[in-house]
Amino acid sequence: MNGAQDLGGMTGFGPVVPEPETPVFHAEWEKRALAITLACGALGQWPGDRGRYVRECLPPIEYLTSSYYEIWTKALSQLLLAEGMITPDEVAAGHMVHPAKVLNRLPLAAAQVAPLLARGTPYDRPATAPARFKTGDRVRTLVMNPTTHTRLPRYARGKTGLVTDVHGVFIFPDHNAHGKGEAPHWCYGVTFSGTELWGAESDPALEVVIDCFEPYLELCDA
Repeated sequence: MNGAQDLGGMTGFGPVVPEPETPVFHAEWEKRALAITLACGALGQWPGDRGRYVRECLPPIEYLTSSYYEIWTKALSQLLLAEGMITPDEVAAGHMVHPAKVLNRLPLAAAQVAPLLARGTPYDRPATAPARFKTGDRVRTLVMNPTTHTRLPRYARGKTGLVTDVHGVFIFPDHNAHGKGEAPHWCYGVTFSGTELWGAESDPALEVVIDCFEPYLELCDA
Protein backbone atom coordinates (compact mmCIF):
# COMPACT_ATOMS: atom_id res chain seq x y z
CA MET A 1 0.00 0.00 0.00
CA ASN A 2 1.07 3.59 -0.51
CA GLY A 3 1.25 4.57 3.11
CA ALA A 4 3.23 6.93 5.29
CA GLN A 5 5.74 4.15 5.95
CA ASP A 6 6.88 4.03 2.31
CA LEU A 7 9.31 6.98 2.36
CA GLY A 8 12.18 5.44 0.39
CA GLY A 9 13.68 7.86 -2.10
CA MET A 10 11.50 10.79 -0.99
CA THR A 11 12.95 14.21 -0.29
CA GLY A 12 11.85 16.80 2.24
CA PHE A 13 12.24 14.69 5.37
CA GLY A 14 15.83 15.66 6.06
CA PRO A 15 18.92 13.44 6.03
CA VAL A 16 18.93 9.95 7.53
CA VAL A 17 21.10 10.10 10.62
CA PRO A 18 22.05 6.58 11.81
CA GLU A 19 21.96 6.13 15.57
CA PRO A 20 24.72 4.35 17.49
CA GLU A 21 23.98 0.75 18.43
CA THR A 22 23.77 1.69 22.09
CA PRO A 23 21.64 2.48 23.91
CA VAL A 24 19.21 0.04 22.31
CA PHE A 25 16.23 1.61 24.09
CA HIS A 26 15.66 5.28 24.82
CA ALA A 27 13.15 4.72 27.61
CA GLU A 28 12.19 1.87 29.93
CA TRP A 29 8.71 1.56 28.42
CA GLU A 30 10.24 0.70 25.03
CA LYS A 31 11.64 -2.52 26.48
CA ARG A 32 8.18 -3.48 27.63
CA ALA A 33 6.65 -2.54 24.28
CA LEU A 34 9.07 -4.88 22.48
CA ALA A 35 8.53 -7.71 24.98
CA ILE A 36 4.72 -7.50 24.86
CA THR A 37 4.68 -7.36 21.05
CA LEU A 38 6.90 -10.45 20.78
CA ALA A 39 4.92 -12.28 23.46
CA CYS A 40 1.62 -11.58 21.73
CA GLY A 41 3.04 -12.60 18.35
CA ALA A 42 4.13 -15.92 19.85
CA LEU A 43 0.50 -16.71 20.67
CA GLY A 44 0.00 -17.51 16.97
CA GLN A 45 -3.12 -15.41 16.41
CA TRP A 46 -1.67 -13.56 13.41
CA PRO A 47 1.37 -13.80 11.10
CA GLY A 48 4.14 -11.24 11.32
CA ASP A 49 3.18 -9.86 7.92
CA ARG A 50 -0.22 -8.88 9.29
CA GLY A 51 1.42 -7.02 12.15
CA ARG A 52 3.47 -5.02 9.66
CA TYR A 53 0.37 -4.24 7.59
CA VAL A 54 -1.57 -2.99 10.62
CA ARG A 55 1.32 -0.65 11.45
CA GLU A 56 1.16 0.65 7.88
CA CYS A 57 -2.56 1.32 8.28
CA LEU A 58 -2.11 3.93 11.02
CA PRO A 59 -3.28 7.35 9.77
CA PRO A 60 -0.35 9.13 8.07
CA ILE A 61 -0.28 12.05 10.53
CA GLU A 62 -0.26 9.63 13.45
CA TYR A 63 2.38 7.40 11.87
CA LEU A 64 4.77 10.24 11.04
CA THR A 65 4.46 11.84 14.48
CA SER A 66 4.85 8.60 16.47
CA SER A 67 8.11 7.06 17.60
CA TYR A 68 9.15 3.58 16.50
CA TYR A 69 7.77 1.78 19.54
CA GLU A 70 4.69 4.00 19.71
CA ILE A 71 3.82 2.67 16.25
CA TRP A 72 4.34 -0.88 17.53
CA THR A 73 2.09 -0.44 20.56
CA LYS A 74 -0.67 1.33 18.61
CA ALA A 75 -0.72 -1.43 16.01
CA LEU A 76 -0.62 -4.16 18.67
CA SER A 77 -3.66 -2.63 20.34
CA GLN A 78 -5.54 -2.81 17.01
CA LEU A 79 -4.54 -6.45 16.52
CA LEU A 80 -5.63 -7.43 20.03
CA LEU A 81 -8.97 -5.68 19.57
CA ALA A 82 -9.54 -7.34 16.20
CA GLU A 83 -8.88 -10.79 17.72
CA GLY A 84 -11.12 -10.17 20.72
CA MET A 85 -8.19 -10.54 23.09
CA ILE A 86 -8.94 -7.15 24.64
CA THR A 87 -12.02 -4.93 24.53
CA PRO A 88 -12.48 -1.19 24.00
CA ASP A 89 -13.47 -0.66 27.63
CA GLU A 90 -10.26 -2.40 28.74
CA VAL A 91 -8.25 -0.07 26.51
CA ALA A 92 -10.02 2.89 28.07
CA ALA A 93 -9.50 1.54 31.61
CA GLY A 94 -5.88 0.55 31.03
CA HIS A 95 -6.29 -2.81 32.71
CA MET A 96 -8.09 -6.15 32.43
CA VAL A 97 -11.88 -5.97 32.87
CA HIS A 98 -13.15 -9.25 31.40
CA PRO A 99 -11.89 -12.85 31.64
CA ALA A 100 -9.08 -13.55 29.20
CA LYS A 101 -9.94 -15.15 25.88
CA VAL A 102 -8.99 -18.82 25.77
CA LEU A 103 -6.39 -19.42 23.04
CA ASN A 104 -5.14 -22.58 21.37
CA ARG A 105 -1.52 -21.77 22.17
CA LEU A 106 -0.16 -21.23 25.67
CA PRO A 107 1.86 -18.09 26.44
CA LEU A 108 5.63 -18.45 26.40
CA ALA A 109 7.33 -19.31 29.65
CA ALA A 110 10.35 -17.16 30.51
CA ALA A 111 12.77 -20.04 29.86
CA GLN A 112 11.41 -20.46 26.30
CA VAL A 113 12.06 -16.90 25.15
CA ALA A 114 15.81 -16.90 24.50
CA PRO A 115 15.86 -20.24 22.60
CA LEU A 116 12.87 -19.16 20.52
CA LEU A 117 14.46 -15.86 19.54
CA ALA A 118 17.78 -17.55 18.78
CA ARG A 119 16.05 -20.08 16.53
CA GLY A 120 14.23 -17.40 14.56
CA THR A 121 11.26 -17.91 12.28
CA PRO A 122 11.95 -19.70 8.99
CA TYR A 123 10.09 -18.20 6.03
CA ASP A 124 11.65 -20.31 3.27
CA ARG A 125 9.51 -23.00 1.67
CA PRO A 126 10.09 -25.88 -0.80
CA ALA A 127 9.81 -24.95 -4.47
CA THR A 128 6.78 -26.32 -6.29
CA ALA A 129 7.70 -24.82 -9.68
CA PRO A 130 10.95 -23.76 -11.38
CA ALA A 131 12.14 -20.18 -11.06
CA ARG A 132 10.86 -17.97 -13.84
CA PHE A 133 14.01 -15.81 -13.90
CA LYS A 134 17.73 -16.48 -13.66
CA THR A 135 20.82 -14.50 -12.81
CA GLY A 136 21.60 -12.05 -15.62
CA ASP A 137 18.00 -11.56 -16.76
CA ARG A 138 16.83 -7.98 -17.34
CA VAL A 139 13.51 -7.52 -15.60
CA ARG A 140 11.02 -4.74 -15.04
CA THR A 141 8.98 -4.25 -11.90
CA LEU A 142 5.24 -3.82 -12.25
CA VAL A 143 3.52 -0.48 -11.86
CA MET A 144 0.97 -1.04 -9.12
CA ASN A 145 -0.70 0.88 -6.32
CA PRO A 146 -2.39 -1.71 -4.11
CA THR A 147 -4.52 -0.73 -1.13
CA THR A 148 -3.26 -3.91 0.54
CA HIS A 149 0.19 -4.89 1.81
CA THR A 150 3.15 -5.17 -0.56
CA ARG A 151 6.92 -5.31 -0.15
CA LEU A 152 7.66 -3.57 -3.45
CA PRO A 153 8.46 0.07 -2.58
CA ARG A 154 6.97 2.91 -4.58
CA TYR A 155 10.31 4.21 -5.83
CA ALA A 156 11.07 0.85 -7.47
CA ARG A 157 7.86 0.34 -9.44
CA GLY A 158 8.02 0.38 -13.22
CA LYS A 159 11.83 0.23 -13.13
CA THR A 160 14.28 -1.95 -15.03
CA GLY A 161 17.03 -3.88 -13.27
CA LEU A 162 19.22 -6.95 -13.46
CA VAL A 163 18.65 -10.20 -11.57
CA THR A 164 21.85 -10.69 -9.59
CA ASP A 165 20.72 -13.36 -7.16
CA VAL A 166 18.09 -16.09 -6.90
CA HIS A 167 17.31 -16.38 -3.20
CA GLY A 168 14.81 -19.25 -3.23
CA VAL A 169 11.15 -19.61 -2.35
CA PHE A 170 9.58 -17.76 0.58
CA ILE A 171 6.20 -16.91 2.07
CA PHE A 172 4.57 -14.16 0.00
CA PRO A 173 3.83 -11.26 2.39
CA ASP A 174 1.24 -9.71 0.08
CA HIS A 175 -1.03 -12.73 0.67
CA ASN A 176 0.03 -13.75 4.14
CA ALA A 177 -0.71 -10.33 5.64
CA HIS A 178 -4.38 -10.70 4.76
CA GLY A 179 -5.08 -14.25 5.85
CA LYS A 180 -4.95 -15.62 2.30
CA GLY A 181 -2.32 -18.23 3.10
CA GLU A 182 1.42 -18.37 2.60
CA ALA A 183 1.32 -18.61 -1.23
CA PRO A 184 5.12 -19.08 -1.48
CA HIS A 185 6.94 -17.49 -4.43
CA TRP A 186 10.47 -17.25 -5.72
CA CYS A 187 12.38 -14.21 -4.52
CA TYR A 188 15.23 -12.51 -6.41
CA GLY A 189 17.89 -9.93 -5.71
CA VAL A 190 17.45 -7.30 -8.42
CA THR A 191 20.07 -4.60 -8.90
CA PHE A 192 18.93 -1.16 -10.08
CA SER A 193 21.08 1.84 -10.96
CA GLY A 194 20.50 5.04 -9.05
CA THR A 195 19.72 6.87 -12.27
CA GLU A 196 17.05 4.28 -13.15
CA LEU A 197 15.36 4.77 -9.79
CA TRP A 198 15.75 8.53 -9.31
CA GLY A 199 16.75 10.01 -12.66
CA ALA A 200 19.79 11.69 -14.13
CA GLU A 201 20.51 13.75 -11.00
CA SER A 202 21.20 10.61 -8.98
CA ASP A 203 24.74 9.46 -8.20
CA PRO A 204 25.79 7.60 -11.40
CA ALA A 205 27.84 5.14 -9.33
CA LEU A 206 24.93 4.24 -7.05
CA GLU A 207 23.39 0.77 -7.20
CA VAL A 208 20.50 -0.51 -5.10
CA VAL A 209 19.71 -4.20 -4.65
CA ILE A 210 16.06 -4.91 -3.85
CA ASP A 211 14.63 -8.31 -2.96
CA CYS A 212 11.69 -8.76 -5.32
CA PHE A 213 9.12 -11.54 -5.30
CA GLU A 214 8.35 -13.14 -8.65
CA PRO A 215 4.84 -11.62 -9.02
CA TYR A 216 6.43 -8.17 -8.98
CA LEU A 217 8.54 -8.84 -12.07
CA GLU A 218 8.25 -9.26 -15.81
CA LEU A 219 10.99 -10.13 -18.28
CA CYS A 220 12.20 -7.26 -20.43
CA ASP A 221 12.10 -7.69 -24.17
CA ALA A 222 15.44 -8.63 -25.70
